[in-house]
Amino acid sequence: MRREDFNKLPQLVQDYLIYIEAIKGHSSLSVIEYASDLRTFFRYIVRSRNLCEKNTEDADIDLTIVDINLIKSITLNDAYRFLIYCKNERKNNEATRARRVVSIRRFFAYLTDNLGLLETNPMKNLDTPKTKKSLPKYLTLQEAQSLLSVIDGKYKERDFAIITLFLNCGMRLAELVSIDYSDIKADGTLVITGKGNKERTVYLNQACIDAITTYMKVRPNEGVKDRALFLSARNQRINPRTVEIMVRNNLEKAGLGNRGLSVHKLRHTAATLMYQHGNVDVLLLKEILGHENLGTTEIYTHITSEATKKAVDSNPLADNKPKW
Repeated sequence: MRREDFNKLPQLVQDYLIYIEAIKGHSSLSVIEYASDLRTFFRYIVRSRNLCEKNTEDADIDLTIVDINLIKSITLNDAYRFLIYCKNERKNNEATRARRVVSIRRFFAYLTDNLGLLETNPMKNLDTPKTKKSLPKYLTLQEAQSLLSVIDGKYKERDFAIITLFLNCGMRLAELVSIDYSDIKADGTLVITGKGNKERTVYLNQACIDAITTYMKVRPNEGVKDRALFLSARNQRINPRTVEIMVRNNLEKAGLGNRGLSVHKLRHTAATLMYQHGNVDVLLLKEILGHENLGTTEIYTHITSEATKKAVDSNPLADNKPKW
């Protein structure tokens, strides 16, 4: 979904999106996800109430007709039927359905608690679908080194610096593209703004400093007004999608394209390598990654446990059985 399509949403949803970005400090990408989830939900409601022609395409459903009176008629069972629709018709996985629940629940809480438009919140007890807890994917040390070794091309200095920062600092994509070159201090630190508009200090190691220094020697300067550290081919702040494509292409060049890896997996890689090879305490790792809850960070301790189990299982004597 694009931001320019927000005006096609119900007015109360538009107001909510402004609220969560301006007041709650959600990132632009997060706001778009909320918008997409609520658009899907209200398209379902309009269709289920026969408020549009039966054969109307989703994109042609008029959501501006959704007002507080229609919203007041929505029940908890409507939401559960919507989740069944998402599972069976849209083939959404558990994680996507869980995200949609959060979007719906928080929107109705906003209408109830912030605006007072609902006397009671019908979605207060909307349960989240159980999601499978899986270990995050990451690169081994050798694979990370291989990825860095294949970077080439017209923008090789920029791309090398970007991937080096991901692998060494564990930044989020939105954090990286928001960096201005003036953010980097003489002591090799920079302050970035993460989720929830929270600031944290990032310490650049020598590999990061060297990569940025090399890139700055070729970074365009003449006629460039943008203070962004990383520029696109048009000499503007690089777009997150451009970074995603660049990382994916280099993963393929390194022979890692069939692993379901992505930019975010490079963040997982940084965290895993720091925990496995740097003896980094989990509390310190929490601060480095900018996690709000320790439980989010503790997944990396499970990675180590899983790696240890695999190492033991790989012993050539692992399948040995007695003769008797």
